[in-house]
Amino acid sequence: MGKMEYTLLDSGAGEKLERFGDYTLIRPCFQAIWSKSKDKMNLWDNADASFNRKKGLNWQGRDHLPQNWTIQINSVKMKLSTTDFGHIGIFPETIQLWESIQSQIKVAHAKQKQPLKFLNLFAYSGGATMAAAHAGAHCCHVDASKGMVQWARDNAELNGLSDHPIRWIVDDVNKFLQREIRRGVRYDGILLDPPSFGRGKSGELYKIEHAMLETLDNVKRVLSDDFSFVYLTSHTPGFTPTVLSNLLNKMGKNGNISSGEMLLSSIDTFESKVINKQSISNSKNKSKNHNETLNIPNGTWACLENR
Repeated sequence: MGKMEYTLLDSGAGEKLERFGDYTLIRPCFQAIWSKSKDKMNLWDNADASFNRKKGLNWQGRDHLPQNWTIQINSVKMKLSTTDFGHIGIFPETIQLWESIQSQIKVAHAKQKQPLKFLNLFAYSGGATMAAAHAGAHCCHVDASKGMVQWARDNAELNGLSDHPIRWIVDDVNKFLQREIRRGVRYDGILLDPPSFGRGKSGELYKIEHAMLETLDNVKRVLSDDFSFVYLTSHTPGFTPTVLSNLLNKMGKNGNISSGEMLLSSIDTFESKVINKQSISNSKNKSKNHNETLNIPNGTWACLENR
């Protein structure tokens, strides 16, 4: 386990309290319907800044934060900055996913003795791209937002990966995939995190319930014959681990499918495990001490691994 400069400190009353490096932030969390921990109220009271959507989109204490700052998550460094929508450049629930991707890439390299080709779709600020590149994969990073792709490039520079083989693509995902199909380009590992709703580079509308099947069909067609993995993640309500597993199953590729919830966790949780490769329906929750930090479900994942 490397350096971990993120931790979930507490949650409750519709909010979450997180530490990102030197700064502690309060942001909305509709899943946290339980009460805040009474013994942690001092942490809540002394947070550096908070964001809420009660009357529009509002930051309080934003001027107490630098324009941007850097944190380290194991091997990956990430540039953070507040945005008007409350995002800061990282989705911490995906951290354990990065670790799993790195592990699978290293296993694949040991078998095939050549760099794995990794495709990151709807790639945001590139945490998974950085993780894959650090593991030795040759990467392709695709997002429809020019600003987010630049943010990811800044992260590559922070990580000493400016000269690493990474293709930076600003485009609608389905249009990009269709070009790759025509060109005969294939990938060994793919991660996709489609939004509930989004727009492509030229304003193309992406609604997950209509566009997902086309995207997965395109993903299937750019997979190499001896692919390593496909990860599908979602923050869309109703897209449970079982739904994501069924979508990967319908791709018609042989392999093992696992799934579960993505979790916001305390640093103690990160130190004790990586992503748990079992269906959430088979997991058992142990009773926690009332002073422990509760995990928060924040999205779902499913993985198809080649046999």
